[in-house]
Amino acid sequence: MTIKTTHKLKGKLHSGQPEVVVSGESELKKKKKTNTREGNRGRGEVRLMERISLPVLRHVAICGGTHGNEMTGIHLVQELERQQKEKGDAPWPVSVTLVLSNPRAVKECKRYIDMDLNRCFTSTTLSSPITDDTPYEIQRAQELNSLLGPKGSGDAVEMICDLHNTTANMGITIISYSHNNWICLHIFKHLQENITNVPVKLVLLNIPLSAAYSLESVSKYGFSLEVGPQPHGIVRADIFNIMKQGVDAILEWTETFNSGKLIEGGEIEGYVIQKSMDYPRDPKTGKPSAAIHPQLQDQDFCLLQHGDPVFLTFSGETLSYEEEEPLHPLFINEAAYYEKGIAFHLAHKKTLNIPRIQAETD
Repeated sequence: MTIKTTHKLKGKLHSGQPEVVVSGESELKKKKKTNTREGNRGRGEVRLMERISLPVLRHVAICGGTHGNEMTGIHLVQELERQQKEKGDAPWPVSVTLVLSNPRAVKECKRYIDMDLNRCFTSTTLSSPITDDTPYEIQRAQELNSLLGPKGSGDAVEMICDLHNTTANMGITIISYSHNNWICLHIFKHLQENITNVPVKLVLLNIPLSAAYSLESVSKYGFSLEVGPQPHGIVRADIFNIMKQGVDAILEWTETFNSGKLIEGGEIEGYVIQKSMDYPRDPKTGKPSAAIHPQLQDQDFCLLQHGDPVFLTFSGETLSYEEEEPLHPLFINEAAYYEKGIAFHLAHKKTLNIPRIQAETD
C-alpha cells in the first residue's frame, strides 16, 4: 500500500456488510479440503450436503476480563455468576464454567499488568518455567491452562467463549483460529440469522494450534466474542445487552446441537486479511502525524477503493489509498492497537461453505 498526499478528497467509500473474515490466505490454498479459488466468489471443497458428526459439547467456559479494561465481559460474567447462584448448579442445559480471566488487571481497570494476557497461550509460553521474574500474565495463563485445558489435550473443555470489547465499529465479531472449526462457524451462522439489530461478523485466523496465542485456543472449539464500539474502562447498557444477546444465543445453539438435531450448513462470505496499516508517523519522534480520516472512521468492512481518503494529517492534508485492488478495512482506529502500530487491518473477500453437522449422542 502506498499513500498519496492530496488536498482533495478522492473517491467515495462504498459500504459493505461482510459476515466472515478469514486470515491466512496461503493456508487456505495449502489445505485443499477447504480450499477456495481466487476471485470475488470462491467455493470450498466442502459439499453443502455433506454431514459431519462431532462430539457433544459437555463443558463450556465463558470468560471475561482477559483485558481488564474491557468492561462488558466482566459485568456479564458477574451477572451470569449471580444467575448461577440464584438458580442452582444447573441454570443452563450444558455445564458452564465462568471465569474472570485477569483479576489483577480487572481490579486496576487496566488492559494488563505486565503484558497482554491474550498473547500468552502459545504452547511454548504455557510450558515455560515459572520464576520470581515471570510476568504476572504468564503465570495466570498457566493457571488458566490448568483450569480449562491442558491445551491440545483430550481433557480440555470443549468450548471457550472469551468476551471482549473493541473501540472499533465492529458490531458482534466472532474470532476463531481455524477455517474448519465447524462449531464456531455454525454458531456464527446462528447468531447472524437470529440477531438482526447489529451486524454479526467472523474473523478466522489460520494459525497452528501450538502457535495460537489467545485464551480460547486452550479449548477444542474456542472463539472470542468481540462487541463494539465501546470505549475501554466503561460499560454501555446497549453494548452489554448486545453481548448478553449473543451469549444467550450461543447457549441456545449449544442445547440444540447437543440434542442430536441435524444442523444445516450453507454458504458464508469471508474476508482474508492481507495486511495491517500503521498510522503515518513523524520521522523524528515516531509519533502518529495523522488520524483516521472522518470518511473512513466507523466504516469497518466498507470497500476501500483507489483514491479513497484514509488519513487526515494534523496539518490538514488528506492521505489517500492508492492501491488498485479494493480491500476491506476492519478494526479501524482500535485503541488497543496503537501500541501495536496498527491503524486498521485490510482484508480480501472470499466465499466459504460449511457442512451439515450433528452431535454424536450415542
